[in-house]
Amino acid sequence: MKTLIALFGLSSLCISLSAQQDTLEGKLLNNIVVKGYRFNETAAKLSEVHGTYIIGGHKSEVLQVQDLPANLAEKTGRQLFAKVPGAFIYDMDGSGNQINVSTRGLDAHRSWEFNVRQDGVMINSDIYGYPASHYSMPMEAIKNIELVRGTASLQYGAEFGGMLNYTIKEPDTTKPISIELNNSVGSYGLLSTYNAIGGKTGHLTYYGYFHRRVSTGYRDHADSKAQAEFINLQYQFSEKLNLRLEFGRSEYLYHIPGALTDSMFVADPRQSTRTRNYFSPDIYVPSLRLQYKWTDHTILECTLSGVFGTRNSVEFEGFADKADVIDPITLQYKPRVVNIDHFNSKTSEARLLHHYTIGRYSNTVSAGLTYFNNNLHRQQQGPGTTGTDYDLTITGPWGRDLFYKSQSIAFYFENLVHITPSLSVAPGFRYEYGNTNMSGYISYLDPEDIPNTIQHNVPSLGINAQYLFKDGTRLYGGISQAYRPVLFKDIIPSSTLERANKNLEDAFGYNMELGINGKVDAVLKYDITLFRIRYNNRLGSLVIHENDKDYIYKTNIGDSETNGAEIFIEGIPYQSNKLYVSLFTSTSFMKATYINSKLAVGNINVDITGNEVESVPHVISRNGINVGYKIFRVLFQYSYVGQSFSDPINTETPSANGAKGIVPAYGLFDLNMSLRFSGHVMLKAGINNLADNQYFTKRPLFYPGPGVWSSDGRSFVVSLGVKI
Repeated sequence: MKTLIALFGLSSLCISLSAQQDTLEGKLLNNIVVKGYRFNETAAKLSEVHGTYIIGGHKSEVLQVQDLPANLAEKTGRQLFAKVPGAFIYDMDGSGNQINVSTRGLDAHRSWEFNVRQDGVMINSDIYGYPASHYSMPMEAIKNIELVRGTASLQYGAEFGGMLNYTIKEPDTTKPISIELNNSVGSYGLLSTYNAIGGKTGHLTYYGYFHRRVSTGYRDHADSKAQAEFINLQYQFSEKLNLRLEFGRSEYLYHIPGALTDSMFVADPRQSTRTRNYFSPDIYVPSLRLQYKWTDHTILECTLSGVFGTRNSVEFEGFADKADVIDPITLQYKPRVVNIDHFNSKTSEARLLHHYTIGRYSNTVSAGLTYFNNNLHRQQQGPGTTGTDYDLTITGPWGRDLFYKSQSIAFYFENLVHITPSLSVAPGFRYEYGNTNMSGYISYLDPEDIPNTIQHNVPSLGINAQYLFKDGTRLYGGISQAYRPVLFKDIIPSSTLERANKNLEDAFGYNMELGINGKVDAVLKYDITLFRIRYNNRLGSLVIHENDKDYIYKTNIGDSETNGAEIFIEGIPYQSNKLYVSLFTSTSFMKATYINSKLAVGNINVDITGNEVESVPHVISRNGINVGYKIFRVLFQYSYVGQSFSDPINTETPSANGAKGIVPAYGLFDLNMSLRFSGHVMLKAGINNLADNQYFTKRPLFYPGPGVWSSDGRSFVVSLGVKI
């Protein structure tokens, strides 16, 4: 009997058994149709061994995106990461141009505290120079988001946050060709289209998409347009050998409305202070992966990948209270500043996974070798035009024209050992060696002061363990050292009044966690974790006195420590074959403080030991109720983020220009619904920020400019998806 199983999202499952004219003892069998509904609302966990990586003992989440009743067209982070306790979402550019997320008190800017990947391929722009993730794929293309916390740093690399992996949808391999169309319309001129094609013919499997999105934006002069393309080709030579080729591109142009002062924000959060500022990254990510199943116990995987492209901006710079107006003498605007980063990052990685036995117990060893070669060419402070459109033309030489070249080789292994059927431990080691060389030109510095060489020589250790109880409860925990290289921005003096330490040390520390997860019958699921992050050698500025002058000295200023708890609980008070009701809370409590730290304030150095680290709310809590009835789903969610400081000095009263001060607490309601008419058509609708609360999430210290950046008010989005 041939069985066709059609998944009705996370909220329903309909099993249709097709008719067959088989005979049994001379009788004709009649059609049989069996219908039922399955609901699965909880973030899953990665398996103990995932691909060529060992996950056992680590905290992990798998967010099932493709049928989530959430605002995918605008990548609303608080909905996507709703069931990740402590996920801090930095909303700054509206309309889904980027996802800015962090956990455990780390910096959310461009998700750069994570080792960010797409289908296992790293997409950070330059892990040593500028590790921001400028590559931005559409959420309509994503099947799952995989998150492994910071104790995964030994396997994945030099980031305190851990690994964040976006897995692309897979084609329907039962057909030579299948098509998916998804179109969205919404408030503030949102129009989005996602179109994909895939299938399988012979040994070849393929999947590709193209995506376009435009929006006028919530704020004045905040329009944007984005596009993305992707192709995945896989050829299965044999049961043992698979070759995978991927090529992705993303590009968007964002009209930057400028920062506000606090008084401007209160008067009208939708107003802008800039009309001539633009930002546009254009990023390409090719990769080639060969996977060879050596034996039933051994897998070898080799990957070549790269991140290429540019990050462009043209801006009239200045604080929010510095107006960008026409000069009454020249009758023109003042010239803007042009900045262009050229990314050229190449990675080669070989990984080996081997299963072996000791006595009666199976064990696994995972080992890898990675080589990075990065060449970041940064051109900044170019004198731009006096025009108003997106124009990268410069009218004179660059103020800074620099090269930041890095090479690194890293070896790492982790060994999962089952001591008993219930108890396993996974010790690991990583050694990373390399160097970074900066050279080039800075108009206001002596050429002899520019070259800078930084050595990276970092051995790291870690160990994770887990114990499985008979009822399925899992007790897990571990500690792992981590580091983050000195970044480009840390060593570039911004003026003749700054100096950079030639002996900067990479940030180094550890992640530690202890947690328990499980369920009580079928009515309660939970995951509770205690954690600590030690972040040593933080970068900042001090005041030094040389040759009868005071200078700002960019150097290591001290350490910080973050302690907290992450709590996820989901209760299921009612469940039948047609109706499903669940309630969840995803909440974190944390506090991050500076230790043995000093910072320049004006022309003096101030001890900031005991001060709180900026942008770390004590409480982040997302709570919701899911209701599923047959093919209909609704999710009502409340998100609360506590107040935080915006600077290491912990300034409470906002400054006149909005650059410093408390970031107030805020709470938001979201309502999202989905309806699947058949196995091929799904309608989604949502209201974001239902109560139209006016809020902002951060006062950035650098891009896109210090001050208040209003987040979006109430908006509506409707999406229609069709699969053929």
